[in-house]
Amino acid sequence: MALGFFALAIFLFLSLDDYTDFSVSAAASSSEGVEVTYGSVIKLMHERTKFRLHSHEVPYGSGSGQQSVTGFPGVDDSNSYWVVVKPALGSSAKQGDTIKSGTVIRLQHMRTRKWLHSHLHASPITGNLEVSCFGGETESDTGDHWKLEIEGKGNVWKQDQKVRLHHVDTGGYLHSHDKKYQRIAGGQQEVCGVEQKGRDNIWLAAEGVYLPTNEGKSAESS
Repeated sequence: MALGFFALAIFLFLSLDDYTDFSVSAAASSSEGVEVTYGSVIKLMHERTKFRLHSHEVPYGSGSGQQSVTGFPGVDDSNSYWVVVKPALGSSAKQGDTIKSGTVIRLQHMRTRKWLHSHLHASPITGNLEVSCFGGETESDTGDHWKLEIEGKGNVWKQDQKVRLHHVDTGGYLHSHDKKYQRIAGGQQEVCGVEQKGRDNIWLAAEGVYLPTNEGKSAESS
């Protein structure tokens, strides 16, 4: 069964350039407690508003002018998928490894291949830390590094588990709220970074393709 799910995940991953939307889990299509592993393709849901972390090829009109990041209200949108990736340097993690609280990760936007990024530019609506998409396959820096902080019990990141993403360079938490853009279609809301820990910087891994863990594959083959 695990091999079948793994084959499905690889097929979908290799088909990402077709921009076909999907809402399945490679490990279990509807069960909670599935581990988030490196190489998984997920949507991050803002816990309070239920909006998904989203990006598209529209630059900010202020601040850095980099690719904008917003909160999107709909579930069926292929611009809200992110690939969970290890840092470029200093990590021996492999695809399929689980991710513990305190681990530094990167999130790569599936369609544009840019990295979830933050810096000291002001966000457009509230003037907090701007969150953008930056770089590409061969262009990444420490502004793309986010430390995973699991809320509550457990030390390994799982689907539907409350987490925070703490930006390494600026100290800001990935944050969203009810403040919406007036000139962007679909009622999209601001995503930014804030230094204060609070309810509006809690996220959950929701829809996606969750690659089976290396631990599970090793157990099956032994």
